[in-house]
Amino acid sequence: MSAELIDGKAFAAGLRARIAEQVPAFRAAAGRAPGLAVVLVGEDPASAVYVRSKGRMTREAGMESFEHKLPADTPQDDLVALVDRLNADPAVDGILVQLPLPRHIDEQAVLTRISPDKDVDGFHPVNAGRLVTGLEGFVPCTPLGCLMLLEDRLGDLSGLDAVVIGRSNIVGKPMAALLTAKSCTVTLVHSRTRNLPHYLAHADIVVAAVGRPHFVQGDWLKPGATVIDVGINRTDAGLVGDVDFDSAASVAGSITPVPGGVGPMTIAVLLRNTLVAAHRNAGVPLAADI
Repeated sequence: MSAELIDGKAFAAGLRARIAEQVPAFRAAAGRAPGLAVVLVGEDPASAVYVRSKGRMTREAGMESFEHKLPADTPQDDLVALVDRLNADPAVDGILVQLPLPRHIDEQAVLTRISPDKDVDGFHPVNAGRLVTGLEGFVPCTPLGCLMLLEDRLGDLSGLDAVVIGRSNIVGKPMAALLTAKSCTVTLVHSRTRNLPHYLAHADIVVAAVGRPHFVQGDWLKPGATVIDVGINRTDAGLVGDVDFDSAASVAGSITPVPGGVGPMTIAVLLRNTLVAAHRNAGVPLAADI
């Protein structure tokens, strides 16, 4: 392997530490801790594990964690009513409704009910619009975490060619918008793109978020490219990414592993967004950029 590993786990730990350092000052100024409310509907095993991790790391950062676990058959109106109560609760700065939701619930209807000012997941259409137009708002946690890793590795991204594979509202589209804002030349491709390797052959940055195990092959890449693998695919061999790691690592200059790359960044950025929301909601300026 010639590529350097991008250690998202270590970066995320450092980010969480910086967040925790700012919480006491907020407590002193606002008279309370920042508060994150997480709503879990049903008992999806992966979601339950993720929610427990969020709660633990929220408390470790000195924040309040409000966990609401609802049965899988909860009516949509009841879930929306809970979101309304959390919107009105001054102790709650951020609201996260864990996805996926049961099939009888309209996810978009629930997500758009969350106040944009408490939408620390960055999924509300208002925040999506703010991102695209360059206004202040909340950015989805995973793409913002990817951007942090890229800037830590490469510094100024201006002028670099970037290819984002995947067009989801959660990762692909906001990732393309973030890179565009950093003056990259961005190409957004997907699983149906014709001659996809042609685009990757010229990319300085590749962000893979297509949801297919080992989809991106090493011989598609430009030598020395920086590869961010967002994919988390469960296979008989364990967790693997969207990039064929072994072949890609022999070509890329640096690459994120799966697990241990992008995954840890998502929760760390969620805490970062919650801290930012708390300062905005309380009218308290941030002591330092995070």
